[in-house]
Amino acid sequence: MASAAEQMAQNMSWSAFGKATELRQRIFFAIGLLIVYRLGTYIPVPGIDSDALKSFVEQAASGIGGMLNMFTGGAIGRMGLFALGIMPYISASIIVQLMTAMVPYMAQLKKEGEQGRRKINQYTRLGTVFLATLQAYGLSVGLEGSGLVTEPGWFFRVTCIITLVGGTMFLMWLGEQITARGIGNGISLIIFVGIIAEVPAAIAQFFAQGRSGSISPAVIIGVFLVVIATITFVVFMERALRKIHIQYPRRQVGMKVYDGGASNLPVKVNPAGVIPAIFASSLLLLPTTLSTFSGTQTSSLMSTILAYFGPGQPLYLIFFTAMIVFFAYFYTFNVSFKPEEVAENLKSQNGFVPGIRPGQRTAEYLEYVVNRILVLGAAYLAAVCLLPEILRSQLAIPFYFGGTSVLIVVSVTMDTIQQVQSHLLAHQYEGLIEKSQLRGKRRTKKPPQRK
Repeated sequence: MASAAEQMAQNMSWSAFGKATELRQRIFFAIGLLIVYRLGTYIPVPGIDSDALKSFVEQAASGIGGMLNMFTGGAIGRMGLFALGIMPYISASIIVQLMTAMVPYMAQLKKEGEQGRRKINQYTRLGTVFLATLQAYGLSVGLEGSGLVTEPGWFFRVTCIITLVGGTMFLMWLGEQITARGIGNGISLIIFVGIIAEVPAAIAQFFAQGRSGSISPAVIIGVFLVVIATITFVVFMERALRKIHIQYPRRQVGMKVYDGGASNLPVKVNPAGVIPAIFASSLLLLPTTLSTFSGTQTSSLMSTILAYFGPGQPLYLIFFTAMIVFFAYFYTFNVSFKPEEVAENLKSQNGFVPGIRPGQRTAEYLEYVVNRILVLGAAYLAAVCLLPEILRSQLAIPFYFGGTSVLIVVSVTMDTIQQVQSHLLAHQYEGLIEKSQLRGKRRTKKPPQRK
């Protein structure tokens, strides 16, 4: 039998959406900021030779530069205001989160509540400025070395650094505003929109390769079948749950005795969501952002490293897999699902797992269960991200058909739809409560007394 929430979700319609004014405002706000982001990708950095840049990007599109262009929404190909994208912020977040797990001072800040969280966010922003400045300087020097600048010199370097760092900070602010006042996760939506915006051009290029004869029709059909199968598998795994049975004892409040109940604690097979794939991709892109534009200045050592870390290469696949598995465990136990906090909440609500003592033993049991689940979850993430990458590198198809892009698009779409449904459910519950209160007032009216 379906629950009340499921029945209400089935009955949701456009009329319910039309009545939810707050939800509409949040959606329009998020769309407006995402449009601003897309416009920013077309604002060029001053002093760039556009024709030389276009030919250079076409040559680098088959390598790691294609993935760079994908994650920046095409901004790196146009050398736009948001050419660095949101990756410096993600890299800084990774570093700060690792420090909260290893540095005692950062761990103490994490326990201080809202004030500690603000301090950690401040350190993350400072780290973003530092990383963005380093990447912007390296990018400016690389552009000069590749002959993509009209007037090389320190004036161009300073201008390029100020423009790119300012663009990254503005993009970080946009993501925070979307998360706070819009709908969905702002950072994930920015990456999502960047990928989606370039998909039509990638599909057109893919079909053009088929018409020219470089790719056979069987390969085209096979690629689309693989993409559909990947999307289906991702949807199935993202909705998969492991339910832990929770029992609540009978309790007495005053003169009333409440019967004990039972519920389930849902644990997702992939609690970390799309974050491990984004983190792993950002670490792969961090050193190659500079080397892609370094041209003739690249040393033989760097060239060798880039050759091994090229898409589809064994070292690239091994490193990508290791980072996905690491961040799947790290992000789950440090952010999305903390066994100690869940066990403490259950204890405060008088809930317990049958056969397990409340408190520390419950936390150990939850950690044991989540560790076993994450074996499947991390394997699923690695398979989805790597298998299409191997096929893509072998068949020379665009990056947008890779596993990472498909995983990001599907996961972010599902998460955003779920948040929209939650807002609609909350709105419907508010309407039901108001109606019940009105009916209660009517019922409590005393009938007129006879004289």
